[in-house]
Order: sequence, then C-alpha cells, then structure tokens
Amino acid sequence: MRASVSANRIVKLCTFASAISFHNRQAELELQDHGTQAPIDPTKMGEGRAIAVLTSGGDAQVRVGIYTGAKVFFVHEGYQGLVDGGDHIRPATWESVSMMLQLGGTVIGSARCQDFRTKEGRTKAAFNLVKLGITNLCVIGGDGSLTGANQFRTEWRELLADLVKAGKITENEAKGSSHLNIVGMVGSIDNDFCGTDMTIGTDSALHRIIEIVDAITTTAQSHQRTFILEVMGRHCGYLALVTALACGADWVFIPEMPPEDGWEEHLCRRLADQRCRGSRLNIIIVAEGAINRNGKPITCDHIKELVSKKLGFDTRTTILGHVQRGGTPSAFDRILASRMGVEAVMALLEATPETPACVVSLSGNMAVRLPLMECVQVSNMTIAVLNVGAPCAGMNAAVRSAVRIGLLQGHQMLAVHEGFDGLAHGMIEPIGWSGVAGWTGKGGSMLGTKRSLPHEFMEEISLNITKFNIHAVIIIGGFEAFVGGLEMVQAREKYEELCIPLVVIPATVSNNVPGSDFSIGADTALNTITMTCDRIKQSAAGTKRRVFLVETMGGYCGYLATMAGLASGADAAYIYEEPFNIHDLEVNVEHLVEKMKTTVKRGLILRNEKCNTNYTTDFIFNLYTEEGKGVFDCRKNVLGHMQQGGTPSPFDRNFGTKMGIKSVLWLTDKLKECYRHGRIFANSPDSACVLGMRKRCLVFQPLAELKDDTDLEHRIPKTQWWLKLRPLLKILARYNINLDTTEKAELEHVIKKKGLVHH
Repeated sequence: MRASVSANRIVKLCTFASAISFHNRQAELELQDHGTQAPIDPTKMGEGRAIAVLTSGGDAQVRVGIYTGAKVFFVHEGYQGLVDGGDHIRPATWESVSMMLQLGGTVIGSARCQDFRTKEGRTKAAFNLVKLGITNLCVIGGDGSLTGANQFRTEWRELLADLVKAGKITENEAKGSSHLNIVGMVGSIDNDFCGTDMTIGTDSALHRIIEIVDAITTTAQSHQRTFILEVMGRHCGYLALVTALACGADWVFIPEMPPEDGWEEHLCRRLADQRCRGSRLNIIIVAEGAINRNGKPITCDHIKELVSKKLGFDTRTTILGHVQRGGTPSAFDRILASRMGVEAVMALLEATPETPACVVSLSGNMAVRLPLMECVQVSNMTIAVLNVGAPCAGMNAAVRSAVRIGLLQGHQMLAVHEGFDGLAHGMIEPIGWSGVAGWTGKGGSMLGTKRSLPHEFMEEISLNITKFNIHAVIIIGGFEAFVGGLEMVQAREKYEELCIPLVVIPATVSNNVPGSDFSIGADTALNTITMTCDRIKQSAAGTKRRVFLVETMGGYCGYLATMAGLASGADAAYIYEEPFNIHDLEVNVEHLVEKMKTTVKRGLILRNEKCNTNYTTDFIFNLYTEEGKGVFDCRKNVLGHMQQGGTPSPFDRNFGTKMGIKSVLWLTDKLKECYRHGRIFANSPDSACVLGMRKRCLVFQPLAELKDDTDLEHRIPKTQWWLKLRPLLKILARYNINLDTTEKAELEHVIKKKGLVHH
C-alpha cells in the first residue's frame, strides 16, 4: 500500500484512561438501564487477546491496546512482514511508540507484497499469526490493502485447515485461532476511499502541496509564466482538485473527469484570455493519473509542449512527487489518526465471529464503523447558494468551493443574486463549474449581497423554493445571515416548503456570528488594519512624539479593535463589550504621557466604531490632544470601508474553501436522512445549522440553540472567546496589572468513544 503521510502521526493520548473510562461509563449506564451488573474493567478487556498492527506506527492503537491488557505486535514491512514472520512481527511496548507522533511516513515500514497475493503467501502469514496467538489484525492502508485483508479473513478457516493437514499446526492451535477479526483504517493521501470524509494523511499532503504552490506562484507573479504542477493521484483526483480550488488554478486534469475532445483548443483559448485580461500567471494542476476520453495519459510534458508551441508562453513544469508524503503531519491528521486508532482497538475487542470486517472512518466529525465492502452515495439534489449582509473577502472562495463540490457530488447548484431579495424575486440561475472560475482570490461578493431579511417576503421565498425545486440552502454572510436563517426556521410552521436543510456559513469582517470563533473575512480585515496601523506609525518617522487614534469597524463587536491592538502594539483598544468611563480614559492618557517622557516616540489607540455613544472618536481625539500638550501631538484616522476590501488572505481563502466543501458534504448527508417517499422533509432543529469553528473543530450547531447565546439588539454573541485576550493588551503596553491566571488550558481528551457531537 502507499505509506500514508500520517500513518504514525497519532496525537499523544496521555490520558487514555479517561478516553476508555468514558467508553466504560457509557457501557455502565447502558447496563444499569437494563438492570444488569457493573461492566467489565476496561483494563482487562484485552486480556488473553493479541492484536497485530500492520503497516502503521500507530501509537494510539498500541497504547490503548496495552491499556486494555492485550498483547500488541507491530508487523514491520506490511504484508511482506506478515508472510516472512520471524523478526518482522515484534511485540510493541508503551515506550517503543514514543516520539512517533511527529514523524512522517510510516515508522514500521510498508511494502507492496506479491507473495501475499498468492494463496501460498497467505498460508505462511496465517501460520505466523497462529503461532503468536494473534487473532486480531488492525490494517492501515488504501483500498488495495483493505481488500486484501478482507480476502485473508474470508479464507482464514480454509488456511487453518491446510496448515493442520500439512502438520504445521495442531488441531488445538487451529481451534484457539478459529476466527480472525479485522478492522481497517484508511491511510491514503489520495482521499480515495468511499465512506470516509477524510483519509489519514490527506490533510498533511495538502499542506505540503499548498506551501509549494504558494512559493511557486509568488515568484512567478514577477514574470509572465505558465506553471504546470503534477500532484499525486493515480486513480483519484482529490488532491489535484482541492489544490486547484485553494490556489485558484486555471485548469485541473483529474482521472475521474477526462476533458472533452478538443480540450487543447479550449485550454489555449482560456490561457490566452486570462493573459489578455492582465493575468501574469497561469496555473494548471495535473493529477498523475489524468487521462483523456480515449484513456490515454495526459502528462505535464504534453501540456507544456502544447502551451509553449501554440501560445509561445514561458512554461515550467514541476512534478511534486514524493515530497507530498513528507514532512511533519498536520494537527488535523494527528488528531484524526488518534481517534481512529482508539476506535479500531475497541472494534477489534468487541468483535464477534458474526461481525463483518469493518473500516473505521470519519463522518463529519465522528469516528464511525462501516462494513468494509460497502458504500452509499446520494446525488441529484438542487442546492441554492446566496450571500447576505455586507460583502467581505473570502465569500467568493466559499461560494466557489460549495458550487464545485456540489457538482462533483452530483447536485445541481443554483446561484442566488442579491441575498434574500434575489431568493424572493427569482434572481436565481444554475451555476456551473466555469461560472465560479477564478473566484478564490477575488474580494467582495460576486453574487451580490443585501442586508434585507426574509420575513419581509417569506411567501415569495417559499413559492420560489417550490418553483426552482430547491432541496437545500447555503447562506453565506454575517449577522443578517444568522438572523435570516433563524427566521426561515421559525417560518417552517407556516410554510412547509421551508422544511429543507439549510446551513449558515459565517462571513463578516466583524466576526460577530454566534457559533463560530472565526468568520470568513475577519482575518483579511485584521491584516488590513494591522498593516495600516504600521504604515500610520511609520509615516511619522521624524523626531516629534506622536499618538495616533484609529477607528475600526465591527459594529458593536470589539474583535477587530482588540486583535488589531494586539497585532500592532496598541496602548489601548476601546470596545463596547468592556465598558469604560472618563476615569479609564484619564488613566490611559496619563500612562501615555509618562511613556512619552521616555525614549518612546509613538503611541497607538484603537477605538471600535460603536464602543460608546458619547465618547466618540472626536471626543477621545480632543481629550488626548489637550492632555498631551507639550509632550505629544495627536492624529486621527477613520479606516472605514477599506477594511472590507482587498484580496482575501490565505487563511480566508482556505477557510472559505473548507467551509464551502464541509457545508455541501453535510447537506448531502442531511438530504439522505430527510429523504422520505420521494421528497425532502426536514423540520428538526438540527437540520438548520451554523457551520462554525469551535476551538479546533468545524462543527454544525442548530440555529435555534445558538439563539439563546445571542444579544440580538447589539448583534453579538453573549460569550466571546477573544475577550480573555484583553489583559494581554495591557501587559504588552506596560501597564502594571495582575494577570488573571485562574483559567488554564486544560489537557483535553481527544477521544470520546461515544458522545454527542453535533454533526
């Protein structure tokens, strides 16, 4: 199999006991419900059992296996090690998996094995396992490895019978090993396995590729060049596709979608058009298995020759090759591998001879077990996408990825222009693959956006949902998107047409949407403000002492003022969430006066636009000007709408792309759940959610639940994580204050065997 980039990047589970005891507590509750005795001790679950981990350096499986009392073996060099036996199958200890976490590739090696494909090879492998008393196999690999494992399990009894006949094992040994349990974990950077949203290693490979693409594109901007990049993916174009989405490529070739005949003309025409429009850089992404309609390979060299000869463009090719597998794993992969590792051990220890071989996979944010040889997909639904509220950078990236992933899932995608207005007035049209071309790097909203809310025209909206046969809606926007989504949910009682799944993707510079730590667009705005503050400070490079007062946007939400204050070294940041009075203003002024008597020559004060009705920007400016007489002079800047503009930052592009993809995949699952007797009917609270970043996870939270945590009058969530960073501002501005250290970052349990995860 292909050694996944994250085969041994499994997050250190220093508190396995808690993870397993959680599982144990769940079991205890279930047993109490049935009036039975307390459960078995989890530390004895694996006694007398042996587990072999194949082609992975999975420290989570090993440590959980050891914790449950099972003997754990590593099979070195994959299936070849299984066939060769001897030193290739070694006991694993707690210590031997230390420091695996941050290593790339697979520590214990993996090898494609011809021997295992023969019955003779599989018989040798069975002999080695029986002699060591191993009846549980955890296989990490792509679909080839897992299919091989299933075949091994199916013919296990036959292999044992052959070994007894040949006198290699006794009847008793055969009896003791009469059944082989297999659990698979998908480790393949191609993300090419049905039934799992993300395979282990894919995220890390994408990090590598995007880093390289970014490096190439920044240097290429200065020359007029065409870059052709080949990424891995013999049968699966996932890496190529997501790379193309994230870097705004002009063209992508993937095995699943061979281009139409005459693509050469089309490609050259498109590249020439882009040049005419002033684009200095063309990017073409090619999956290594790309083919044309006749099944012939489409190679980098073929494309280079075509572009160079036909258009005369300076064309370079880069084959990324195995660099995509290297490097340290991403956080996502480490966590994913850990969760799956624990689930795999549990699945093995709970398996019976009747249990089918299963694969532990990721569905949304949950580890689930699926029958190894099964997979289901739903398609042919219609999903509408609209932008609501003020435009912001990154909105277009979210629309683009939602549209394209929707099309790949087999859905029809509809673009709604001008927000809820457009939904009510029929400004709705199908949008195809090329309709969103080049949107990733564009600021603002290409679909057009309005602040109006749906309650003004709910009747018309419900009629258009029927007329355009809309099965689900994606609302991308700020606080109005949240309120609009809520209004649509509340109107479900009156209008049955609104009983369809909907998802709100937070996108606003203010970062004030309940249910998400970050909104698309806030990072770009923050960069703009920070850069502007730096420039303003640099503008006074003379000898005079000067204080700058800068007003930021954000409505009543002080996120931009606080974070920009931290990023640009402000002396104070006035926000609505932290009330201040004239005494506080005096303290700040005196502090600055004292500071300016030293060698410090620059001061910076930030004020959120709606932090206080009476202490306006002019008032604070006048106060500082008056009190600073003789020590410093004062200047003010109101940044205004420039904070909304500009090209999106890399974070916002990728965040928008991820949110768009995630929302469509979630809607696909929801549509599957809500499909009854040939129609969609969704009216449960969890069928209308906000997709938000919470700590380190993207989670779907019902709009109705989030309403309770919302200050609707001031358009902000009641609890905001970043407020805890406020004391840092004072410390960094040299105020003599005590830092509250009562709140510590707790060690979290990465794994919860069974738990309520909003999905």
